[in-house]
Amino acid sequence: MADYVVRGTAANEQVRAFAVTSRQMTEYARAAHNTSPVVTAALGRTMAAASMMGTMMKNETDVMTLQLMGSGPMKSVTVTADAFGNVKGFAGDPQVILPAKNKKLDVGGAVGHGYLQVIKDMGLKEPYIGQVDLQTGEIGDDLTYYFAKSEQTPSSVALGVLMNRDNTVAQAGGFIIQLMPGVDDYIIDKLEEKLASIRPVTEMMSGGMGPEEILDEVIGEFGLEIIDKLDTAFKCNCSKEHVARALISMGKDELQSIIDDGKPVTVNCHFC
Repeated sequence: MADYVVRGTAANEQVRAFAVTSRQMTEYARAAHNTSPVVTAALGRTMAAASMMGTMMKNETDVMTLQLMGSGPMKSVTVTADAFGNVKGFAGDPQVILPAKNKKLDVGGAVGHGYLQVIKDMGLKEPYIGQVDLQTGEIGDDLTYYFAKSEQTPSSVALGVLMNRDNTVAQAGGFIIQLMPGVDDYIIDKLEEKLASIRPVTEMMSGGMGPEEILDEVIGEFGLEIIDKLDTAFKCNCSKEHVARALISMGKDELQSIIDDGKPVTVNCHFC
């Protein structure tokens, strides 16, 4: 099944919601970057979040970057998304191996302490940059904190990646639930109660649930209405032309110095 994002509302538009299945893009990234299981989980969670957050942007030319900079051995995760569901990303060190923590991949240990940065390029003179300290390094918790702190939008972010025994990706995805201004206290209380008992995303997916069913599980009792469904995928826009422009920007003297060294030079895209 192809990856896709669904967007919906509930409680007479007092709640908005997003959910994604992102197994294919996560497996593509794993294979392209040869990531270890814990790095696959970190990168996969971040890409799932970025795919949903990309669909929140208003203009077709808007681009958003999620970046985690941490003290852990992975060092960083960088993911970019556009408004069409195209996502690309990479990790600072793709080969990190850590022991399991509570029988789960220790994403927080791989990320460590540091900060989460959200950069939105909306065609203005300067991009919007929101930055918060990492709370757990588990990414979902950190984005929940970001939405509350930087965008003043109470949110619940759940993300997950489940690996097969051969280290390929079995399931990946997540959801974002957000409360709109003026939401009834009753809705808040009931939603908090529901979220406290909800099963992990990958467990629901392993049981055959897609994004629509997951949203129905979380907020169906509030009158869920699915607005639309968008394809999402790992897609990089690098090209020989982009590389040529990057080389030109180095200047003639620097390029001549590289040529004079006489050593083989390889140009790679960080993302793909």
